[in-house]
Amino acid sequence: MELNDPDGEATMPATQEQPLTVDTALANAARLLHNAELETNLPLMERLEHLADSWIAVARTLAERG
Repeated sequence: MELNDPDGEATMPATQEQPLTVDTALANAARLLHNAELETNLPLMERLEHLADSWIAVARTLAERG
């Protein structure tokens, strides 16, 4: 959804995003792995596992920076 500013320019609505934390990244990984365990479609299961691996890598990077 786009809003227009007074000058007529299209702008994105302001959103307050929470900073990404190690806990959030690990929670995303855990959710994806849980869904992968329930999946019967092997390619989708593997894709979910790869996405979980990516979130674990993000969590590791955040932990190293903190």
